[in-house]
Amino acid sequence: MNQATSTHVVSTDDRPYARVWPARVPRAIQPPQTSLWFNLEVSARRYPSKPATVFFDHVMTYPQLLQQAERVAAWLAAHGVQRGDRVILYLQNCPQFIVAYYAILRANAVVVPVNPMNKTEELGHYITDPQARVAIAAADLAPALCAADAALPPEQRLKHLLVLHYRDAMPADAFEGDAVPAAWRDWLATRHPLPALTRGRVADWADALACTDPLPPHTVGPDDLAVLPYTSGTTGLPKGCMHPHRTLMHNAVAAAVWANGTAENVGLLVVPMFHITGMVAGMHTSVYLGATAVIMPRWDRDLAGRLISRWRVTHWTNIPTMVIDLLASPHFDQYDLSSLVFIGGGGAAMPAAVAQRLFEQFGLRYVEGYGLTETAAPSHHNPPDRPQPQCLGVPFIGCDARIVDPETLQELPVGETGEIVVSGPMVFDGYWQRPQATAAVFFERRGRRYFRTGDLGRMDEQGYFYITDRLKRMINASGFKVWPAEVEALMYRHPAIAEVCVIGVPDAYRGETVKAVVVLRDSARGTVGEADLIAWCHEHMAAYKAPRIVQFVDALPKSGSGKVMWRLLQEAERAAAGATA
Repeated sequence: MNQATSTHVVSTDDRPYARVWPARVPRAIQPPQTSLWFNLEVSARRYPSKPATVFFDHVMTYPQLLQQAERVAAWLAAHGVQRGDRVILYLQNCPQFIVAYYAILRANAVVVPVNPMNKTEELGHYITDPQARVAIAAADLAPALCAADAALPPEQRLKHLLVLHYRDAMPADAFEGDAVPAAWRDWLATRHPLPALTRGRVADWADALACTDPLPPHTVGPDDLAVLPYTSGTTGLPKGCMHPHRTLMHNAVAAAVWANGTAENVGLLVVPMFHITGMVAGMHTSVYLGATAVIMPRWDRDLAGRLISRWRVTHWTNIPTMVIDLLASPHFDQYDLSSLVFIGGGGAAMPAAVAQRLFEQFGLRYVEGYGLTETAAPSHHNPPDRPQPQCLGVPFIGCDARIVDPETLQELPVGETGEIVVSGPMVFDGYWQRPQATAAVFFERRGRRYFRTGDLGRMDEQGYFYITDRLKRMINASGFKVWPAEVEALMYRHPAIAEVCVIGVPDAYRGETVKAVVVLRDSARGTVGEADLIAWCHEHMAAYKAPRIVQFVDALPKSGSGKVMWRLLQEAERAAAGATA
């Protein structure tokens, strides 16, 4: 039986999944009791010439990554960033993302990662809610952030904005061959002028790298807040998830242990680093190991195929739609995937036929996992050598998971459906400045604090967990979580909409897609169509949130109390899809 090393650790020998637990993997670990920054410092000293990142074949070594992060940290400190301050990070995957992220940590501050797909109307909340006064943004995204900032009260606006270009991390000849997809050339090659803040100052990334100010002492530790990733909910207002260094450190180390990671890993880092999976299982695990991250700013199937072949990628965490897309490429026979030893991911179930093709053609078992922003990525994962198809896996290293009755919170027997609850060192501390929301998702049982995931599932006799439904009203579109209340709140700004209800509908490729059921104002009937509303939504919200289907109705179904009966619409849609299938 394991020795408990902290109040979080629980023996799992009495749980069903003890019988399928990988023999080489410990049930619990004791991660480093430091800030995440020290992982970069250690790897830079251990591997003075090793590639930390590859970006369109441009290599940045670990010492170069460290040196740049230190200079940006000095710039942040010189511009007033102090311990515990929140700093916005608003850009796509690129080496500068890692530099900026670790620079914020080195300055004793807190990273606020923002989805680069968000539009101006969505961005103001990410400035006001964490009380951020400094932001780091890509040049193509910075104008939207400045526009959102200008709409805020003067006392809530940004004081400093640091702007970077992706091309500055690319080789000089990047655009001469076919290394950059044609559709990306203008996006990556264009050099944008610096935007303006109404009350703050804007600086270029080069200025920060050239900063000669001294570094402040590094004073934060495991229990200090490290990152504030936002997740939405039934209210529609995104909530900041408070993750100290220790929660991310645990899962970064545990992910390395689970996948047999070493410094020789070469990972394809294409899942977004603003998202908890790319952040922890991609970036932090790679830096902890001293491994190499081959970075893609966005998904492109043929670029992925070339990079896996060129850099002999060994580990690839993804969402299933990426694998489906790559296998469907007309150029697929030109790519060499023989270097891959681990492929897996989550966000949606991998179709059985695709998983079978991976195994038959490459000997690769697709390893699915499950986790939330609140659990620092995985709370469950399939054993790499014994994965079950379309399954969440078993509780992750150090995690205790149960199936409980959603009403009574009493544990249910094996095979019965209930709410999945988890406890362990990866679980966040709570929602930023929302004590009531925090209290609603936690309960205590036998001295342990359990987090209510809001997902319904069951556990089989071997201890594998399966998801069956959701308690929370959420749409899962290709792994992106879409919260209907947030989409509805944005759509109500359209002058033609009287009422709207957003639901998820089955989609063969995305798993689910977003549908809006709309009641138009009398003055708009016959003049506003489906294409008009879809186009408007793409202008005012992130693309993955925007409805792909709009249905016009005369009235929405409502309960006796006047509440829109969204579940009735949802169930009718699923029934129709099932009948069609």
